[in-house]
Amino acid sequence: MSISEPAATADVPEMPAPRVREFTAHSIGGGLALLLGLIGLGAAVALFASSAAAPSGGAEGGLVAAGVVVLLASAIGMRGLNTVAPGEARVVQLFGRYRGTIRQDGLRWVNPFTSRTRISTRVRNHETAVLKVNDAYGNPIELAAVVVWKVQDTAQATFEVDDFAEFVATQTETAVRHIAIEYPYDAHDEDGLSLRGNAEEITEKLAVELQARVEAAGVRIIESRFTHLAYAPEIASAMLQRQQAGAVVAARRQIVDGAVGMVEAALARIADADIVELDEERKAAMVSNLMVVLCGDRAPQPVLNTGTLYQ
Repeated sequence: MSISEPAATADVPEMPAPRVREFTAHSIGGGLALLLGLIGLGAAVALFASSAAAPSGGAEGGLVAAGVVVLLASAIGMRGLNTVAPGEARVVQLFGRYRGTIRQDGLRWVNPFTSRTRISTRVRNHETAVLKVNDAYGNPIELAAVVVWKVQDTAQATFEVDDFAEFVATQTETAVRHIAIEYPYDAHDEDGLSLRGNAEEITEKLAVELQARVEAAGVRIIESRFTHLAYAPEIASAMLQRQQAGAVVAARRQIVDGAVGMVEAALARIADADIVELDEERKAAMVSNLMVVLCGDRAPQPVLNTGTLYQ
């Protein structure tokens, strides 16, 4: 779905510029770090075991101290290990400063003194509750929408908003309400946009506005669709009658147009075949009878004329 129309974002509040952008954190493969950590743990155990057989107290204390140092170094080093699953990322911070994002899946090792925050980069769905709003004509309507989105910039999602999932939910409801009050449910003008008659155009405008609202949180809108659209119960029956009346009028108009064409064809065939000569009065009577037959709701009752054409 295209989201490149600037006009659709004219009423969207201007979001602050992001203070931080995502970049790749420095990390290495975790396999070597894990091996070194296990070797260090084994060495610490060996040092502790050797201290028990030391010939003197000084040697024993030295072996114990060395074992403690190796154990602490191994534990601290192994604390830098991270497992990153596909569809996930790790936002790395060092003493409060952003140090990059790990997106490469597998076992990775980073500075053990950093903190790592897990962020899901999978595609998500958010469906709003059924919202009751007034459309452009003031009629109460009910509508709901579903939005497909994903985190595109993990740094903005972590540091620009408190909770990016809640932010997306709130902005989605706001955008749906704003779109609903901008357009009528059914347009009175044939060229006007309406929520029911121009679903593709309206959902495209919804995606444009929603993308502008959530871009500050590092979120990309993939698609948005209305899942529920109806008049509110208090006016649903009246609007149904209006729609039915409009359908009846449209059907009648089509019937009349077809009947006029058939009458014209009948008169032309009679004149071309020289079946009978009709004056203007008789033509008017024939047109009237044909229109009654073709446009009537019920089957006409024929009246047989046993006299002349004029009696």
